[in-house]
Amino acid sequence: MNSSIMRIGIVCYPTFGGSGVLATELGKALAQKGHQVHFITYQQPVRLNGFIPNIFYHEVQVPTYPLFDYPPYETALASTMVDVIKNNKLQLLHVHYAIPHASAAYMAKCILEKDGIHIPVITTLHGTDITLVGRDKTYAPVVAFSINQSDAITAVSQNLKDETFKIFKIEKPIEVIYNFVDVNRFKRKPIDAFKKVIAPNGEKILLHASNFRRVKRVQDVVKIFHQVSQKLACKLLFVGDGPERVVAEQLSRELGVCDNIRFVGKQEQMEDILAIADLFLLTSEYESFGLVALEAMAAGVPVVSTNAGGLPEVMIQGETGYMSNVGDVASMSAHAIEILQDDNKHEYFKQAALKQAHNFDINNIIPLYEKLYDDVLSKELVS
Repeated sequence: MNSSIMRIGIVCYPTFGGSGVLATELGKALAQKGHQVHFITYQQPVRLNGFIPNIFYHEVQVPTYPLFDYPPYETALASTMVDVIKNNKLQLLHVHYAIPHASAAYMAKCILEKDGIHIPVITTLHGTDITLVGRDKTYAPVVAFSINQSDAITAVSQNLKDETFKIFKIEKPIEVIYNFVDVNRFKRKPIDAFKKVIAPNGEKILLHASNFRRVKRVQDVVKIFHQVSQKLACKLLFVGDGPERVVAEQLSRELGVCDNIRFVGKQEQMEDILAIADLFLLTSEYESFGLVALEAMAAGVPVVSTNAGGLPEVMIQGETGYMSNVGDVASMSAHAIEILQDDNKHEYFKQAALKQAHNFDINNIIPLYEKLYDDVLSKELVS
């Protein structure tokens, strides 16, 4: 089967997390190439803003009954999948994040088989669905079974593929298709008025963006900023929100740097914020890929990060920034100072970061998904 127009269902979380962002951007790119894309989730994805022809959104309604302490979302999701696939004659289902999307897709597939409808399912693994939630004994058997029932499996990095085989008994091949970025979207000139509000005296602007979960180690970000601020005038922007924000705020007060730190909450237009940043800090204990680091690089922002998970697959040590061991605040601080205090060196890192980001440009990655879809549908025709 050639790359003709396809009718594709995409199931994802609609939130700011990497899996939801990737799934939404993938759907938008496919729609722009003429494919019909149907999003199935419990609320409109945050990146799905504005009218885009060929994109359809189906909200999963979860009725609440006094009988249920926990509304059965997975059952409602499977039922919605069945309805959308039947009524829109979808050709394949692409689910992002194993829990509960892969298991709900398997349930939907079994229901549709009874009606003589066969729908192939592709599951993309994103990270914590394998390394954190998925390995919990409460979920592990269902996660492994659901992944193995998929017609094709992809992972966003080689590291995540390796971890998946290590944690679960997976009986099928896993194809690595990297996360991507629309480099053109991040070609923004900094808004001077915005930059002057944050750094009125031309201070360097450091940036961190995450969901502020424990795995992100946001206290390390504050500690690094504390050390950098002792060497040069700088400001720190925290983008996002989550359970560890309070801890970061408390530490910033204890270290006396709170006046130079601004928490701006969740933001959709990261390209405008990255445009004014001089350095991106990513201190995570684990990143299956590090999409936020790639977005920073696409904006020409060098990255100082840990060497955890898939980050060495995205970054080039000493070129796009520097990687250090998890928790090595002294090393990351020294690297940040080295990049920021030398304008020529900073410019070199900026250009290298942008060059590396081009390797993960959306135009290079989308054809890999289209080929995967074609291969899966071709196998359906043969069988």
